[in-house]
Amino acid sequence: MESFLQGDVCQDLREISVVNLIVSIVIVIGMLISYLPQHARIISRGTSEGISPYFVLLGTTSATSAFANILLLPKSRQDIACCKEVETFHCVAGLLGIAQLGVQWICFTFIFVLFLVFFRYNPVEDPDNEALVEEQPRWQTALLVASLTLLHGLAVIVVTGILSTIAHDKLALWANILGVMAALLAAVQYIPQIWTTYHLKHVGSLSIPMMCIQTPGGFVFAGSLFARLGWAGWSSWGIFVLTATMQGLLLYMAIYYEIQARKKLSKTPLHSQAPSHLYANGFDDDTPGRFTSHPEHYANNQEQLQAIMDRQESDAAAETTPLLKSGGIGNSGSN
Repeated sequence: MESFLQGDVCQDLREISVVNLIVSIVIVIGMLISYLPQHARIISRGTSEGISPYFVLLGTTSATSAFANILLLPKSRQDIACCKEVETFHCVAGLLGIAQLGVQWICFTFIFVLFLVFFRYNPVEDPDNEALVEEQPRWQTALLVASLTLLHGLAVIVVTGILSTIAHDKLALWANILGVMAALLAAVQYIPQIWTTYHLKHVGSLSIPMMCIQTPGGFVFAGSLFARLGWAGWSSWGIFVLTATMQGLLLYMAIYYEIQARKKLSKTPLHSQAPSHLYANGFDDDTPGRFTSHPEHYANNQEQLQAIMDRQESDAAAETTPLLKSGGIGNSGSN
């Protein structure tokens, strides 16, 4: 009787929708590709400047909660159990919804790692830009973000393990709590990043191509999860409706500031551009630092600009352990 019931509930896994299967595969691949520009931008620039530490904290904890949520939903646990009864192809096709959130969690966690690895702390003294000095994230902030992220992940694992052992019937409730937590974190995730981008008036290491892919993709992803989970899975697909909306606002701001910066550069000769940001080398002069995001502010002509960019690329290529170098996390000295 039990085998008959198991086979009956697994019938949905055997009845594959070709359209949903294709869409799910495209989403998994697209999600992986969409994060690559952000990973590449941080690595190529050698700095996570412009990315809010609180955006990283909220994004990573939200992704962790969302992944745990879909793993613990009754429908997902049922599909996982049915993999013992159905063919491998049907099992993989049925679990693509879970794989989508898994890929997102892995990719955002990698951003978290890159943020810490390429985090820069350079104390500067600039009387003309005291407000900007106060807004620069400190290495203590980076360590706080790392600690809270790891504690959150550990708490999710511990609570899930306890409920799975002594209160299995409470897993569905815990899954919904995680879903609500993920939705709330996602709802405010982009607020600190929107503020940081607005304050800096440039994108820094934030990737516009990533947001161009993810903003429309977020709505498509939400629709895919809705098709699989229905209204009962509101705590899963609702996260991505919120995230895509907030990310769309950030994308608009990023494109606007990028266009304004290009217009300003095209209209202003290099020799007339005065430094308008903190000196990245930590000294009261107009010498560009090794990782300044606006080298054009220090050049009087195209040849000087090219020389500065070449030197920065050479320095970035030679540096293999940014955390341990001067200016890395935990080092309060200047370059």
